[in-house]
Amino acid sequence: MARGSRPPPAPPRRRRRQRYVEKDGKCNVQHGNVRETYRYLTDIFTTLVDLKWRFSLLVFILAYAVTWLFFGLIWWFIAYCRGDLEHLEDHAWTPCVNNLNGFVSAFLFSIETETTIGYGHRVITDQCPEGIVLLLLQAILGSMVNAFMVGCMFVKISQPNKRAETLVFSSHAVVSLRDDRLCLMFRVGDLRDSHIVEASIRAKLIKSKQTQEGEFIPLDQTDLSVGFETGDDRLFLVSPLIISHEIDERSPFWDVSRHQLEKDDFEIVVILEGMVEATGMTCQARSSYLADEVLWGHRFTPLLSLEEGFYEVDYGGFHHTVAVPTPACSARQLAAAAARRQAQLYWSIPSRLDQPLEEAAAAAAAAVGGNGDPDPPCESNGTVGGPEAR
Repeated sequence: MARGSRPPPAPPRRRRRQRYVEKDGKCNVQHGNVRETYRYLTDIFTTLVDLKWRFSLLVFILAYAVTWLFFGLIWWFIAYCRGDLEHLEDHAWTPCVNNLNGFVSAFLFSIETETTIGYGHRVITDQCPEGIVLLLLQAILGSMVNAFMVGCMFVKISQPNKRAETLVFSSHAVVSLRDDRLCLMFRVGDLRDSHIVEASIRAKLIKSKQTQEGEFIPLDQTDLSVGFETGDDRLFLVSPLIISHEIDERSPFWDVSRHQLEKDDFEIVVILEGMVEATGMTCQARSSYLADEVLWGHRFTPLLSLEEGFYEVDYGGFHHTVAVPTPACSARQLAAAAARRQAQLYWSIPSRLDQPLEEAAAAAAAAVGGNGDPDPPCESNGTVGGPEAR
């Protein structure tokens, strides 16, 4: 480098997009300024189930401790008002509860009553109608507390979100040719031997847009077809599957080329749903791919091999991809080039019928690459879009 010359400026780094859904499926959205908090109390069961484990255990302990203390205080108050505590040594006196000589013994009797332990040392007598009413009330309320809290803990333990942790998604999505059509693909797999019943897959494109009327829609959601019309979105997830989105006229990636993909800003959220075979509960697993996690010109490596009497899946290469020849142009340009070649099969010499096709291809190229960085020509053999392997 000559003296006094400056090194070329480094290309600007693209600002990393804030994820809408994390790779582990957690939605990166927080609700603020919620004023109608009473709605959480109207559905107290779901609120308790959604609490973190440390808070759930705290509520579980407090629910029993508070009721035991509350009814223990009432039992002690009844004994105090009847004068039972003043006639402890009077054997001719019939107390409300035998052998209740203070608040501690009243608290122990409350625990025995609510948990139906019944040691037999303390027992209510038939000369205390208010005690009988309190006994019935505590027995009914104790059963309700048991049913509510045990139900909350059972639902929280059996939640299927832990099952979703064994449903895995590939770390990258890829774009390559399948049957001469550009397709966006990602891989899903199930690590357990017990299967997900009625599994289905969905994909959504998360991207901000502005309408023709000037309205700005942040994080607009657009469906990506992964086989809903043909039923290919219903999965038999016994071995890892490659989910394919064909980039056609209805796809939001119809005009996106490799060059534009490298500069674009979007997020693809994939959602896998199904029933857990062991419990029958619905399970949902989620993941997402940013624009820089979509590899153009790559294909997933095979995982399935035939062994003696069974098929074996090598999950060691679950995330591996290999570079393959892929056109760098958009799907629209690829379709226009295919239509032009198809027309040339019928016309061996140039004619005016080729002019509309050429004009359409030129217009598509201008629409996609009109930012001063034209895309490479769209040929069938294409160019390899990335490093040789990942």
